[in-house]
Amino acid sequence: MRFMMLMIPKGYESAAPGTMPSAEAVAAMMKYNEALHKAGVLLALDGLQPPSTGARVSFSNGVPKIVDGPFAEAKEVLGGYWMIQVSSREEAIAWACRCPAGDHEIIEIRRVQEVDDFPDDVRAAATGFDDMQAAGRRVPA
Repeated sequence: MRFMMLMIPKGYESAAPGTMPSAEAVAAMMKYNEALHKAGVLLALDGLQPPSTGARVSFSNGVPKIVDGPFAEAKEVLGGYWMIQVSSREEAIAWACRCPAGDHEIIEIRRVQEVDDFPDDVRAAATGFDDMQAAGRRVPA
């Protein structure tokens, strides 16, 4: 089973462009990331720039509307993520509990929907999804 662990740092929704964690926080997180890697459960991970550098695209009647960050209505935003492959929800939770997160950080754990989870008609509509997914995982040379 694949799970995405989403880091939600309180206060990041209003962080200025270029806001960076401390070297100490990064060093602690690298030890955690290395443990995930050594255990063979880590599939991907990345940190995200603050929302002040992003944009949101919403749609009304098929017409896109673009709003540049920061987003005044945002109460929680993502600061980064890990994609892990483990045998159960409980194992994903156990890994999240080992994270050296700070007092104002939350990790949300969400299981990835696999094509095999869907009924036959939905799987048929998603023909080719596995190929696209595999192509997206390849790292360009």
